[in-house]
Amino acid sequence: MKVIWKKISAFIAAMLLTMTSLYMFTNVVDADTVPDDPNDGIITATERKTDLLNEVHEDAPVISAASYILYDADSGSILLGNDYNVQKEPASMTKVMTVLLALERLNLDDIITISPEMAEAVNAITSDYVKLGLQEGEEISVRDLVYAAVLKSANDASLVLGIQMGGTESAFCDIMNEKAQELGCQNTHFSSAFGYSTPDNVTTPYDMALILNEAVSSTSYSEIAKTLNYTISATNKYSSDREITNSNRFVNTTTYGYEYYAGGKTGFTNSAGYTLCAAAKKNNRTLIGVVFNATDADIRYSDLIKLFEYGYSTFTTVEITESEFSPLIEEARAQMNDLLSDTNLYISDQRIILDQYITTTSSRAQLGSTNRIDLSNALIDTAADRQTLEIPLCKVYSDKTYLIGTLIVEIEKKAGVVEINPEKKTNLTNVRSILITFAVLSGLILLLVIILLIFRAHVIKRRRDEVTKRANML
Repeated sequence: MKVIWKKISAFIAAMLLTMTSLYMFTNVVDADTVPDDPNDGIITATERKTDLLNEVHEDAPVISAASYILYDADSGSILLGNDYNVQKEPASMTKVMTVLLALERLNLDDIITISPEMAEAVNAITSDYVKLGLQEGEEISVRDLVYAAVLKSANDASLVLGIQMGGTESAFCDIMNEKAQELGCQNTHFSSAFGYSTPDNVTTPYDMALILNEAVSSTSYSEIAKTLNYTISATNKYSSDREITNSNRFVNTTTYGYEYYAGGKTGFTNSAGYTLCAAAKKNNRTLIGVVFNATDADIRYSDLIKLFEYGYSTFTTVEITESEFSPLIEEARAQMNDLLSDTNLYISDQRIILDQYITTTSSRAQLGSTNRIDLSNALIDTAADRQTLEIPLCKVYSDKTYLIGTLIVEIEKKAGVVEINPEKKTNLTNVRSILITFAVLSGLILLLVIILLIFRAHVIKRRRDEVTKRANML
């Protein structure tokens, strides 16, 4: 009899363990199998910015500049580059930031009077730097100064604009550096409003691309930089007009004229060498090219033309829209609603964060792509009152999978849930776990009753056998 009870006790313990396991499992609803690394093989947005640099491009152009970059302004991807995060002197490319801030902060029709402080700062610029010839007391428009800074690379015009905005050149440089940080520049420090040759006026090809992109995309900088000739009207200090011709060879020559040129700036000092930044726009795609320390004044233009042509022929930029993900999102929501149907939870809100563009090689894009919602890590905790799921949205090519967005799903407990005791509400269990617990307990009780009946029948039979045995003995 003891043996039988031991077997019964072991069976009951096993049933209780099974019931506990089922209860724990139903506290988490899993939308799919969870891999060891849910992001394994998926190229994230941060990785995507430099991913194309990891590929071998045997036909890539040879660039003479010491450091350079080809940057896709739409997707933020770096297509080609060398030492693009190494700090170097930008020389007159500095003026892009000064003019950008002037276009943002000043009215082009406003008149600036050259103050004694401005005149003193202008006179301190050495004679080997290009000047417009501004004089103390001269009244000149912001527009004229901007065109002089961009087309003629007039250092005194750029300096006056900076002092007008900052009060002093030093204070204006603080404004420049704040703007650089705002644009995402991590390796830029300006100490000059016009590009004076100094070791602490530095930036990088990548940061310079960010600055130029902001100038051509959000202001009239592109229109100004593409102007061939500009006339500065007579002022109170100059009795005749001053004619300015754009010194940029993309504009003023046929040899280096580039039909897709969308604005830029040259630079040169003995320590910086020849520098050039330029934007190009073709088929609604904007590319930014920057070269530092080119070997001579002409080759920097051919370097950028080679970069632009290679960028437009080898890479493609695709616009991503929410509509292409709509069917997949509806299907994913239906799956989650199905999982939540027997719980006290519901989807209260959902939204999409989606990158606008993705750049990849033209050859890869020609093979086609598919879109995917990655539910592999979508775990729903049925014990939580509120939770947020961040579900990756991917674009899948034949050899690569790119993370291009996130589906954010908000899940909350339904209102009006009945309490099972004053301290604990039903959100700590759920309908499924209660039903399973009830079913297991019912089965366990039924099984126990059956075992007891069998045991009772066995006892009765044994007693009858004993009575019969004694009767026979008599």
